[in-house]
This record gives sequence, structure tokens and C-alpha cells, in this order.
Amino acid sequence: MRFKPAVDANHTCWQGEFPATYYQLVDAFGFPDYGPDDPGADKVTCNWSLKFEDGTVATIYDWKTGSTPMGIYHWHIGGHSKAAVARVLEVWDDYMRTTA
Repeated sequence: MRFKPAVDANHTCWQGEFPATYYQLVDAFGFPDYGPDDPGADKVTCNWSLKFEDGTVATIYDWKTGSTPMGIYHWHIGGHSKAAVARVLEVWDDYMRTTA
């Protein structure tokens, strides 16, 4: 499923997680909206905001890590519903199949 980056993702909240490295996320979703290690960050140092073709909004972000994790980390998926998890994992599964 296709998505657009850098959308308004206000009022999203945690819906799930998945393991990945920062560099895998860049390959699969493009560069983040901010990060790594955003100097103004409090709880999130790196974030992707995405809007999918069906209108689902999702975010991918670290949470209270102090600095952006570069190795395998269980990245958080935010959204308005569990559909955000499904959409992110669809893209992720496609990415993993093409790089395996």
C-alpha cells in the first residue's frame, strides 16, 4: 500500500511495535520527519508520519530512548486505530521480502 510522508499526525497514540534498525526504516519509509537525535526532542528523538491511500494515518517513532537507536529496536507504531499497525506492517513485510 502506498503512503505519503510527513502528514499531520496529531492525536495519534501507541498501537503496536515492530523490530527494525534505523537504516532499514529509512530504506522502507524514507527519511524521518525529524531525527535522528533531534536536539529539541523530549520523549521522541526520531519520527516518521505517514498517510496511506485508504486515509489511515500512522507514525513510527522511538520512545524515551535518550538517543535514536541505530541497531535493532522495537519501534513504536502510533495511529488512531490498529489499522495503523496493519498498514505499516504491510509496507514492512513487502520491504523485508524484497531485501531477503
